[in-house]
Amino acid sequence: MSGHGHGHGHSHSCGSEGQHEPAERGVEFGLYQRIDLERLQCLNESRDGDGRLVFKPWDQRNLRDKYVESDVDEELLFNIPFTGSVKLKGIIISGENDDSHPAEIRLYKNIPQMSFDDAGREPDQAFRLNRDPLAELEYPTKIARFSSVHHLSIHISKNFGDENTRVYYIGLRGEYSETHRHEVTICNYEAAANPADHKVESIIPQTNFIS
Repeated sequence: MSGHGHGHGHSHSCGSEGQHEPAERGVEFGLYQRIDLERLQCLNESRDGDGRLVFKPWDQRNLRDKYVESDVDEELLFNIPFTGSVKLKGIIISGENDDSHPAEIRLYKNIPQMSFDDAGREPDQAFRLNRDPLAELEYPTKIARFSSVHHLSIHISKNFGDENTRVYYIGLRGEYSETHRHEVTICNYEAAANPADHKVESIIPQTNFIS
């Protein structure tokens, strides 16, 4: 599957000369595979379900057949649950090369079911965006602040002046690790230990009574 990008170099190139090869960047922007799409929400989307369409493979970032458009005003709010723990390192947001392109985003971590009412709080990080129809511009996050993210909210608070906002691609760069197994193991140990403790405490007094 060759990408239809405008990148400097070929997607299938095996040379590495210090430049960011498109294939490498595709791997780095692979966090879309770690999103729990069934539970992803996009608030103020004009058509139900369109919000999840903009999270897609790197080689599809410039395709224009899938996009999300805002409904009653220019704002959009994405609630993005991950299937594990993510260290978020960068974000790309691509729209139309006109005033419908997002102009500002605000990022919030670990606030599931976030609503527009919550968007008044201080974000973990905010960016002023440039128009980026070709998905070339990456905005680096403060990694220390985004090192253990289970849920990410992206609030597009304004565009460049249009009534509605249109987004074609959101790329998330970072690292993923599974955390649930450890939690389950700890829970099992605790569950096994507690009943055993109670049994010991209740058996000792009974034995004393009998003797």
